[in-house]
Amino acid sequence: MSNSTTAEAKVGNQIIAWFTPQISLARVAVFRVIVYIFVIIDVLTISADVIPHGWTPDLYKPLWLARFLHIPPVSVLGAQILLAAIIVFALMAAAGVLQRISGWIVAITFGLWMFYTQGYGYVAHDHMALVIAVVVLPTVGVARFREVGTTSAKAGWALRVVQISVVLTYFYSVVMKWIASGNITHWANGAVIIWALMRRGAEWSKPFLEMPGLLIAGQWATLVFEFLSPIVLFLKGRWLYGAVIFFMLFHLMTYIALGIHFLPTVICWAAFLPLEKLIPKRFAATA
Repeated sequence: MSNSTTAEAKVGNQIIAWFTPQISLARVAVFRVIVYIFVIIDVLTISADVIPHGWTPDLYKPLWLARFLHIPPVSVLGAQILLAAIIVFALMAAAGVLQRISGWIVAITFGLWMFYTQGYGYVAHDHMALVIAVVVLPTVGVARFREVGTTSAKAGWALRVVQISVVLTYFYSVVMKWIASGNITHWANGAVIIWALMRRGAEWSKPFLEMPGLLIAGQWATLVFEFLSPIVLFLKGRWLYGAVIFFMLFHLMTYIALGIHFLPTVICWAAFLPLEKLIPKRFAATA
C-alpha cells in the first residue's frame, strides 16, 4: 500500500471516528428521558395548535416533504388520536419500555404532528434538532441507566447527529437572513431588533430603542456567533461547557427581553453534555 493510500485511509478512519465516537449508553438513556418528556410538553403547549387546525383543512399548506409523502390534512379526531399516541409512546420510550418500537412510533407520530403544526403558513426552525433527535434515538437500540461504563458507536453517532442539527439551526439562520435580505449587511444594519422590541419587547427593554447603535452592534454580534456556531462541534472540556453556557444565556436574554424561548433547541444542547454523570455511582456500580 502506498503512502498516499495509507494517509487517505487514516483520514477516512479519523472522519468515521469523529462521526461515531464511543459514548456511554447511560448518556443516551438520560438524554432519551429529557427528549421524550419534552416532546410531551411541546405537543401540549408550544405546538398545541394541531387539533384546532383540524377544523380548517382548507387552510392546510403542506411543506415540501409533506407534499412528497402525500400527507393529507388532519381531522380533529385524527389530531386527537395522534396526540394520544405521542403521549403514550413518549412515556414508554422515556421509561425504556420497548425502546426501539416506542421510539420509532414517537418518531413517526411526532413527525406528523410537526407537519401539521407547521403546515399552516409558519415554519418554526427551532424544532429541527428536536425532530432529528426523536428520529435518531431509536437507532441506538437498548440503552440503560446502569450502563455508565458501556460505550457504543451507535450512541455516539446518534448524539453527534443531534449536535450537528443544533449548530446548523444557528448556521442556517445566517444563511436564511442572507437570502431574505439579499445582502447580509442589510440585515445587520437594519432595524430587526428595534422592530422586535417595539412589537413584543418587555417594558424594561424599551429604553434600548433609544440606542440604535447598540442594537445594530448586537445584530452584528448575533450574525458572527451564529456563523461560527459549527466550531462548537470541535470544542472539548471547559471550552465546550463555556460555549453551551453562552448559548443558554443568549436564549435566556432573548426570552426575558422578547418572550422568545427557543426551548426545543435549548433542550437538545444536552446532547453536548456528559449526562451519565447525573446517574448516582452507587446505582451504576451495583447494576
